Amino acid sequence: MSDVTDGQGHRLDQIRLVGVSATGYHGVFEHERREGQTFVVDVVVHLDTRRAAARDDLEHTLDYGALAQQVVAVIEGPPADLIETVAERIAATVLADGSVAAVDVAVHKPQAPIPVPFGDVVVAIRRDRGKLPAAEPYRAEPRAEPATRALTHTAALPVAPAPQAPAPHAGPEAPVAGPPAAPATVPAPPLVAPVVEPAIGALAGPLGGAAVAPPLVPLPKPGDLVVGGPLGGGATLRPADETSIVASGPPTTSNPAVAPAPAPAPSAAPGPPAPADATQVMPPLSLAELDAAAQRDQAAYGDAYREPVVVGRPDEAPARDDEVVPGELVSDRLDETPAAPVEAVLALGANLGNAQETLRQAVGDLDRTPGIDVLDVSPLARTAAVGGPEQPDFLNAVVLVRTLLSPRDLLHAVQAVEHAHGRERLEHWGPRTLDVDVIVYGSVLAVTDDLELPHPRAHERAFVLQPWAQVDPDAVLPGLGGGPVAALAATAPDREGVRWLALDWLTAPVPAAQWDVDEDGSGQPGPGA
Repeated sequence: MSDVTDGQGHRLDQIRLVGVSATGYHGVFEHERREGQTFVVDVVVHLDTRRAAARDDLEHTLDYGALAQQVVAVIEGPPADLIETVAERIAATVLADGSVAAVDVAVHKPQAPIPVPFGDVVVAIRRDRGKLPAAEPYRAEPRAEPATRALTHTAALPVAPAPQAPAPHAGPEAPVAGPPAAPATVPAPPLVAPVVEPAIGALAGPLGGAAVAPPLVPLPKPGDLVVGGPLGGGATLRPADETSIVASGPPTTSNPAVAPAPAPAPSAAPGPPAPADATQVMPPLSLAELDAAAQRDQAAYGDAYREPVVVGRPDEAPARDDEVVPGELVSDRLDETPAAPVEAVLALGANLGNAQETLRQAVGDLDRTPGIDVLDVSPLARTAAVGGPEQPDFLNAVVLVRTLLSPRDLLHAVQAVEHAHGRERLEHWGPRTLDVDVIVYGSVLAVTDDLELPHPRAHERAFVLQPWAQVDPDAVLPGLGGGPVAALAATAPDREGVRWLALDWLTAPVPAAQWDVDEDGSGQPGPGA
């Protein structure tokens, strides 16, 4: 293919990635989707590499290692009937990098199901900022994290022998976890709920279906204090050197993978301290002992011992039911306030009521908004509605501003101006009293649920591009599909819908812009429109 030049006619540099191959499942035949075949891709990227070379910095050029991985991901990704579609997906992925001016993609299908001898089948395309790909860029699907499994028979627990207790012996078929020097582990058998008497079962939890295994509780250390609550409530483990932990039931020895140590006989005199690395399992208590403990707690603490224990810092009190608990504030880069003023582009439109007066007032409202300074206003354009139901023509204008607001705060500010003029979002692309869109915020490129920068359809909307080019002839739209605004305006699909431009519309009425207002408030072009 021919060379690609920049705006001054200079030949752009090239990065060539040739012969990237992977197995894909693209094709129109069932066996192609079932068995797959090898696809080979060549990519030529046209860009200016001087900045990267001068700084010797990968950040200012295309990472061809990452590009190769993306090409393989597209090949191995969702199946397509046509390799033309595969080529478009790769081209869109490459052009998503703002440093790329154009890209050549060749997709080879050497194993194509053709009934006559052949050497290769190749689909080759070139896409640039003027001729955009007919596909979306590749985006890796987020991988679901594997769910954390409960400690059942698949879990392997390290064995910590109790003092003076022989270490458990792993059978000949028992798996050993970790390198030879690591402590041996044995798989724990399934946790099975013990058979309990009906009175105990009513407190410990519902039985009848699948028995619920007793929850695992942390093993207490020497010096820890266990305060028992009523059965079925919560026994609180208070470690000597940690914060409080809540255990949802009495201690259990149902896990035979950990050998319990004999319970020490009660003694009035303190015995010798246990070894620092000793771990023991609390011995099970009988129902009478649990009831006695509950009665002692009731006598000592009243109803307080029934309150749930807060896990966390000891000084944090549990929130009352009537308290408002603040949630975590989630933010992203669009919430960051700029350190210096940022220039932004806003697009205004209206087609209900006195649209010219509404737009004039909206410009003043924007200029009076704290953190927003209006720098310039475009001529007024009358344009045919794009999409949606049948409706009157729009009046459109573009406003250049300088702002100290974050991108999202700017969005909220323009939405407040819309609301002040009666904007209601009742119908997608329907008529409206006022519409204000954030088109560009500096050089920010971002996609979130509520704001996408630049505006995703700005590159193809003549009612935005033509007024913008009038007020700023050298403007450049950043991002995918971007480029010189004047050039984009000349090729926009709806460019024939721009009927005229009026210059002094902020200070004087434009007769052709006056709508006849019906009783229902809808606007229609007046005489002479």
